[in-house]
Amino acid sequence: MKTIIITNFGKKFLFLAVLLIAGTGLAQEEESTSPFSFSGSIDTYFRTTFSDAGDATTATPTSFANQTGFALGMANLIGTYETGSTGVVVDLVFGPRGTEATFENDVLNGIINQAYAYWNVSENTTLTIGRFNTWVGYEVIAPAANFNYSVSYLFSNGPFSHLGVKADFTLSDDISLMLAVTNPWDTNDISASGEYAFGGQLGVYGQYLNLYYDSGANGGLGFEVDYTGGFDVTEDFFLGVNAAYNNNSETDSGFYGAALYPQLSTSDEFAIGLRGEYFAFTQDGFDDIPVLGLTLTGSFTTDNLIIKPEIRLDSFGDDNEPFLDSDGVATNNLSSFLVAAIYSF
Repeated sequence: MKTIIITNFGKKFLFLAVLLIAGTGLAQEEESTSPFSFSGSIDTYFRTTFSDAGDATTATPTSFANQTGFALGMANLIGTYETGSTGVVVDLVFGPRGTEATFENDVLNGIINQAYAYWNVSENTTLTIGRFNTWVGYEVIAPAANFNYSVSYLFSNGPFSHLGVKADFTLSDDISLMLAVTNPWDTNDISASGEYAFGGQLGVYGQYLNLYYDSGANGGLGFEVDYTGGFDVTEDFFLGVNAAYNNNSETDSGFYGAALYPQLSTSDEFAIGLRGEYFAFTQDGFDDIPVLGLTLTGSFTTDNLIIKPEIRLDSFGDDNEPFLDSDGVATNNLSSFLVAAIYSF
């Protein structure tokens, strides 16, 4: 007879799972009155690189979606409990994309994407404390919320999450302000350095100016300013925009770049979009290393399922050859194709 041993992690994970399942059951039984809600997604993909990057181990220009062959992205489970003016959100991620996004190697911390409580102090003011995803950048961790399945260099090099407190203010129907104090860059459990980071966001008519600052020491990011926005050119054509500048004076490094996201909806079920990105980064005071990324993505939706075929081209400056071709020779170009499936609930 087998003896089943439940470890401390098992107990914690079991508690979280029971909480989410209980919330789901309550929401189904009392949909109109239950304080619980439950949502999430799961994604998987197939990816191949062409002959100019035959060595899969070097075919990882940005975060996520960098495996070859069939691969998992992540499962994302979000439980929310809200009563009165307060609430709590527990956002769990499982799989390679989630592990990479949380920067955690141990199993428990590696599954917690977000865990925060909030208080709607008034109709126009909300306080949030805990671990929450970043306000910086155009793209996000969960693939269901992005048009392109792979992510940009700008997103990959900025912060993913923060642990701290933030205050959101609605100044008018079209103007908002957010101020934050957090641990330094992607320090999601404790901050042993005794340092803190500061951030802010000003939103004006759907355009957002984002700021982040830490000292840059102890692996910090330094200073980043980021613009995120977009415009409905026509009823079916949207143009997204992202631009950012980062500088870390402690390490004499940084990056800057811009990306455009033209997206055309041809029907309720299908849309096609391009991400054109120019990115340059500096390491240890050396000259800027330029990168050009072009990503063409189709998006077909049926019920809760989204199918995304995607072609991506990455090109580094001539003096930088981070990839290997099929003959093992260094090259500065990478071309790849993937098909992703995302199911949201």
